[in-house]
Amino acid sequence: MKMSKMGVRPEKTTPRDAEAINQKLLIQAGFIHQEMAGVYTFLPLGLRVLNKIENIVRKHMDKIGSELLMPSLSSKENWNTSGRLKTIDVLFKACAANEVSLAKSDAEYVLCPTHEDVVTPLVQGYNPSYKDFPISVYHIQTKFRNEPRVKSGLMRCREFRMKDLYSFHTDELDLKRYYDEVKKVYQEIFEEIGIGKDTVIALASGGDFTKDYSHEFQTRCENGEDTIYLNKTTGVAYNKEVKPEGADTSPNFEVFNAAEVGNIFPLGTKFSKAFGYEYTDKDGNKKPVITGSYGIGTSRLMGVLVEKFHDDKGIVWPKNVSPFGVHLIDLQQTDEAEKIYELLTKEGVDVLWDDREMSAGEKFADADLIGCPIRILVSSRSIQNGGIEVKLRNETESKIISIDRLMDFVKNV
Repeated sequence: MKMSKMGVRPEKTTPRDAEAINQKLLIQAGFIHQEMAGVYTFLPLGLRVLNKIENIVRKHMDKIGSELLMPSLSSKENWNTSGRLKTIDVLFKACAANEVSLAKSDAEYVLCPTHEDVVTPLVQGYNPSYKDFPISVYHIQTKFRNEPRVKSGLMRCREFRMKDLYSFHTDELDLKRYYDEVKKVYQEIFEEIGIGKDTVIALASGGDFTKDYSHEFQTRCENGEDTIYLNKTTGVAYNKEVKPEGADTSPNFEVFNAAEVGNIFPLGTKFSKAFGYEYTDKDGNKKPVITGSYGIGTSRLMGVLVEKFHDDKGIVWPKNVSPFGVHLIDLQQTDEAEKIYELLTKEGVDVLWDDREMSAGEKFADADLIGCPIRILVSSRSIQNGGIEVKLRNETESKIISIDRLMDFVKNV
């Protein structure tokens, strides 16, 4: 992609009303645009990052579930049946916007914050026998929650992207087996994205879903909204809301701020009983289906990555989710930069080419702000010195290498 054709550009200053680091940097660097509080447009750079995150998530989810796509707009009746229409305080409801439409129909709908109330009757219609289980389906889709406090950029939005997986089982033992399998797959996802070593599984409240513990995947983050208590002896982590008594004061606990990047819930029969979802066992008896729910906020994850990986110059993206692998800066407007661009793209390397007519200082500042792993500079100085100048985003020193060595350098980063 050429920056001159991108349609948007980085700004020289951070937005005045932005409070969270991810909000400041993502808006200034041209990844997102705030439409209103808690609602953002993903611009070309931001969409590339979001797509890379979601493709990593999808690759791992395909090991344990079948992908489908459920609607954002849901029948109010489903939420009445589950009993959640009046109990979820962040629920968005939708109805006709004008009197003519209202005269034709007084229907009211729900903009889904999650999909237990949709997926349960959906799966129920196809799978009545014990032979059909276990069943697991997932989708990656836009969700809506009327959050009262949206001051953390992508980390807390009213409209956001989420991967939600749902599983259906004939007994608690099979649910536990699958539940533990999901834990392992989630850890693989966070490892590939670049936060595996800083992410712990923490016990948390079951909230609206279950009386048992749920489990959160919490990433160490200085500006995270959660406080985690990690038992140094057992290795068990607790969210602040369920921490053991005396854990503020015990030297046996490490306490740190963290940001939630995923959660999993053992739902039991909460939704199957509400919808009358039973299966017929091998003896012809009717029994309630056991279910589980598993979420990853993919757009939220993008915000968490920026909170973790940045410096005083801008974002420092992990390699696997960076919008581009290489940021190419051309100072001479010569054919040399185009040759390098074609060489890299032919080899499958994503390249952001800064072909704009701007000063070197402005181009360097934008490259640091955007945060791609590798910066390549083509200038008269580099050409005179035998090649091109390369620099890693997380290092301060640059070096000159020959064009013949470029691909080996890029592949080994």
